[in-house]
Amino acid sequence: MTTPRPVRLAVRAILMRGDRLLLVNAYKGREDLWCAPGGGVDPHVSLPDNLARELREECGLEIAVGAPCLVNEFHHERRGFHQVDLYFRCEIVSGDPDGDWVDPEGIVSHRRWVTRHEMAMLRVKPDSLAAVAWGDADAPSYDPLEPIIL
Repeated sequence: MTTPRPVRLAVRAILMRGDRLLLVNAYKGREDLWCAPGGGVDPHVSLPDNLARELREECGLEIAVGAPCLVNEFHHERRGFHQVDLYFRCEIVSGDPDGDWVDPEGIVSHRRWVTRHEMAMLRVKPDSLAAVAWGDADAPSYDPLEPIIL
């Protein structure tokens, strides 16, 4: 095991449009793995402002950040990596949710709006994302440490 790095904090958006959730492929070299849009938190900037910046960069969307709905953490023990993701319910304020957009940092390679049925056929992290997004009564508000998929 390598020397552990500090825990990384990230923010992610639960962004619904009708019965569809926005997912992005934000894992370089893993086109088959999907997640909610968002990313790392810059220090001394509020969590909502960080999330708004990430959605602007990754998807070209301006959003209103609502209530937090999930804390998820994952790790890769051998690499000393541990990340805590804070998920917030969000709404689109402006921008084209279907338009062509290229992430200027090149992290997000694809984005798509999926129904719950479509999402069930994809490889998505965290495991609890569908339950949280669609508001299942038994959806967790804290999703404990799970190994990262690489």
